[in-house]
Formats: sequence, structure tokens, C-alpha cells
Amino acid sequence: MKSRLWFLPLVAAASLPLGPLAAKAGPPETRPIVIELYTSQGCSSCPPADQLLGKLATRPDVIAMSLPITYWDMLGWKDTLASEANTRRQKAYAAAMGHGGVYTPQIIVDGVTDVVGSRAADIDAAIADRELVIANGVAVAVARGDAARLAADATRSAHAIGIARSAELGGARVAPVAAALPVAPPAAPPPPARVVDPVVPVAVKETPHEMHIDIGAAPGSHNATVWMFHLRSKVSVNIGAGENEGRSITYHNVVGDLKAVGVWKGAPLSITLPRSAMAGLPHDGLAVVVQQDGYGHVIGATYVARPDFYEIR
Repeated sequence: MKSRLWFLPLVAAASLPLGPLAAKAGPPETRPIVIELYTSQGCSSCPPADQLLGKLATRPDVIAMSLPITYWDMLGWKDTLASEANTRRQKAYAAAMGHGGVYTPQIIVDGVTDVVGSRAADIDAAIADRELVIANGVAVAVARGDAARLAADATRSAHAIGIARSAELGGARVAPVAAALPVAPPAAPPPPARVVDPVVPVAVKETPHEMHIDIGAAPGSHNATVWMFHLRSKVSVNIGAGENEGRSITYHNVVGDLKAVGVWKGAPLSITLPRSAMAGLPHDGLAVVVQQDGYGHVIGATYVARPDFYEIR
């Protein structure tokens, strides 16, 4: 229950008072788990995951974000919320995790593992694993998720090349593999990774002219990227074509902008950004995430509700 004192659910942002808000870092033994949903308005498999993400966003122990991608725009509907930055981030995760491709709906849990975005039980289990690591400092076996198995199967099987293995991924849509890829022999799956991550305190405070991000120290050698995400807490879209034609879908905590704002090496770090850097961005929430090697394990995160910055496009 301690986390409720310092972390506010994203969907509650509109009820907060206007004006500069500070996000207090949690105590050393706890922090929110970062959930990233890669989704698309053009993907018929995604609406259940979009709805689930809305439920996750109400949990006080997570920062849940939707990152709409662009590669399903070819299916007849251009995603009105998607960005190439989100697509690049998902592909960078695929490379870091050793996956052969990308798919939707995909959830990345704390930068550690991926889960089909509509599988609530698997997502809850992955969150619980990370909370155990954070609370107790114990090593927990980390599965690489269904996407790795799918990618291996797709490479080994000529029949699977270029089609979605929906049955194996619970209805997820998989980006096609180029037909020119050679058929590889079966490979033994890598052993589960066992990790112990530090918990790095992150605090954000704002003045009328600047934003200050303060990150604490942790022992050991680190090379972590400090990411800043601007979020829109709730966006409803009427989809006029493609696989979801005629549907109205609500997306939660949509990433409208993301950028790397610093590198953390283990020593205390303070980052100052001018207020002008936030101008014009349609958002009512801000997340700061400290992530090993850019796309590795999340080791620090916090969220700030900013209803005074919200703008309608």
C-alpha cells in the first residue's frame, strides 16, 4: 500500500489540481512496473489488448502506456496515433531480446520480457515476477515470451514464412517474414535469464521555467538511458477502414512523444530541461524511465500527472 502514497493512476490525472506537480520517488525497495503495449488501429487482434491496457492503467503499481505502431497502416487504415518512434522502439526490443520479428498486440513488461497483449494472466504473472525481484532482490527466471518461439517457428517452417501464426500467439498479428529468408534448423531455446536489478529512485519537479529530473545512485557499473514519455490519458478513435472498420476504440496513456534525455552511469544525476521543450505537445501525463542499455531492464521509473498541458489535436 505504500506505493499509493507516491504513485497516482494515470486515468485519475484529470481530477488533480492544476499547476506544477512533483512526482516523489518511491522508497528504495519499490517502484512502479513499466508496461508498454504495442498496438495498431489497423490490427483486428488489438482491441482486447487495448481494453486490458485501460484496466492496467488504473493499477497503482504500474505505469501502463500504449505505443501505436505504423507497420499495419498498409492494411487499409492509417493509424491516427502511431509514430515511427514507437515502431523503432518495438524493433529495438526485438533485436535486444533476440526475436526474429515484431507483432501486435505485444506487451513489454519492465523491459525484461514480452507477452501477448491480450493474455491477462501472463501479464499479471510477469508483473508479479518483477515485483518480487524489486521487493526482495532475488533472481527470478525470465521467460523470453511467445514471440521468440513464434519467430523460431516461422524461420524453420517454409509454410510459416510470410503469414501470421495467430493460433500460437493467441490471435496476435505477426509482421510477415521476408520470403527470401533461408530455412534454419531447429535451435535449442536459450536458458531463462536470471537477473537482479537495482532500484534507482527517480524524482521530477517543475518550476515555471524548467523541469528537473533527479536520479539517485546505485552500486555497480551501469549504462542506462533516461527516457521521457509524454502521454495522453484517454483518446477515442472512430476507425473508418481496415480490419477494425466501423469500430470506436478508446486508447489509454498513448505515447505522443518519446525521447532520450540523458545517460545514467550509477552516480547521482540531475537533468534540467527548459519549459519550452514541453510546449505544444498534446499530453496530460509524463513518465520518466531509466533503462539499462536503452532497451534492457527498467531500473527506475516515475509518473507525473500534468492536466494543465493537455491539448486536443
